[in-house]
Amino acid sequence: MIHNFDRLINRRESDSIKWSLYDEDVIPLWVADTDFLAPPNLIKSLHERIDHGIFGYAKPQESTKTAIQDWIFNRHGWKIKLEDIVLLPGVVQGFNFAAKAFTVPGDAVIIQTPAYHPFFQIAENSNLTQVAIPLIRDPGGSYYSNEDNFRSALTSKSKIFMLCNPHNPTGRIFSKIELNSMAQVCLENNIIICSDEIHSDLVYPETKHIPIASLSEDIANNTITLISASKTFNIAGLKSSAAIITNPGLRENFIKTTSGFAGSVNLLGELALRTAYEIGEDWLSELLSYLNLNRDYLYDFTNSELQGIQMTKPEGTYLGWLDCSELELKDPSKFFLDEARVALNAGSWFGEDYSQFVRINFGCPTNTLATGLKRIKYSLNSL
Repeated sequence: MIHNFDRLINRRESDSIKWSLYDEDVIPLWVADTDFLAPPNLIKSLHERIDHGIFGYAKPQESTKTAIQDWIFNRHGWKIKLEDIVLLPGVVQGFNFAAKAFTVPGDAVIIQTPAYHPFFQIAENSNLTQVAIPLIRDPGGSYYSNEDNFRSALTSKSKIFMLCNPHNPTGRIFSKIELNSMAQVCLENNIIICSDEIHSDLVYPETKHIPIASLSEDIANNTITLISASKTFNIAGLKSSAAIITNPGLRENFIKTTSGFAGSVNLLGELALRTAYEIGEDWLSELLSYLNLNRDYLYDFTNSELQGIQMTKPEGTYLGWLDCSELELKDPSKFFLDEARVALNAGSWFGEDYSQFVRINFGCPTNTLATGLKRIKYSLNSL
C-alpha cells in the first residue's frame, strides 16, 4: 500500500471527541470516526486554501456538485442532475429537515431498529409519533427487512420513512429485493422515503450498495437521499454533506424548510468534500482493503476467542455489532469500560431491546484493534 494506515497518530490533543471523552488508559473503539489521516492531496488542498489567508463569505462552487454527480455515477451507477443536489452541513440535519418538510405535528415517522440513535430524536424534534419496526434477525445473526412486518406497522398517520443503508449499527447492505419491497410499500401509502446513505462508499467485495432512489423514476421522485464524504474520508469535523432530491417539488419544499436554519457548507468543508470526490478513489481503494483485513480479524477473533460473544460479518461500514447475550451482563459496554478499559457503544443507544449488544469501531490501526480485543478477552476471565 502507498498509504500507511498502520500509523499511530496521537489524537488526544486534537479536540477529538473519540479520544478525549475517556481517561487516557481507555482505548476508544466507539464513535464512528476513523483514526486514519485523510488523503494527502485533500490535506494539501486545505493547506493551500488556508495559506491564502482570507476566509470571507464564499460562493458555493458548481464544481462541487459536478464532483458529487460524477462520484455517484462512477461508484453507484446512478445518474443525477446538478440541480438535484442540495449542499448541507450534515446528514443528521438533513433527515431532521426532511421530517419538518414533509410532515405536520401528529404524523408518524417510521424507523427500523436497531437504529442510529439520532433517528430516535426525529419524532420529538418535529412533534411526530414514532413507529419503530424491528429488523428480523435470522439464526446466523444477520438482519433483514420483512415486508409483512413493514406493512403491518403502518397507520394512516405514517408520512415519512427513515431508511439507513448501509445499516448502522448492523452493517447490513439491503438487497435490491428488500429495497424494492420497502419502496413499493411507501409508494402505495404515500410515504416519503428519506435514505441516510452516509456509509455508501464503505462496502466490501461480496456485496454492492444500491441507492434506493436509483431503482426507478417513481421511487426517485419519492425519495430524499443523504450522502457525505465524512465517514469515508474521515472529515466529519468539516461539516459537509449533500441531499439528492430529483423531484423538483420535494426539493423546493426541502430547501424552503432549511431556509434560515442551515446556511451553505463552510468553505473548507466544501473544498474537502469536492477534493475527496475528485481525487479520493485510489486512497479509498486502499482503505477498503485495509478495513477488510480488520473486519476479518475482528470477526475471527470474536467468534474464536471471545467466549460468549457472537458477531456477524458486516457487509459495509467499519462497525461491528457484537451480541453479548450469553454473558448475561447488566450492561456489557460498562463492563468492558470498567474491566477492559475499552470504550464501546452501548447497544441500548440503538434501541432499548438491544441492551445486550455493543458496537465496535474497527476503523483504526490493526494494532489498536488487536490490543482492544485482547483486553476484552482477558476481562472475560473475571466472569
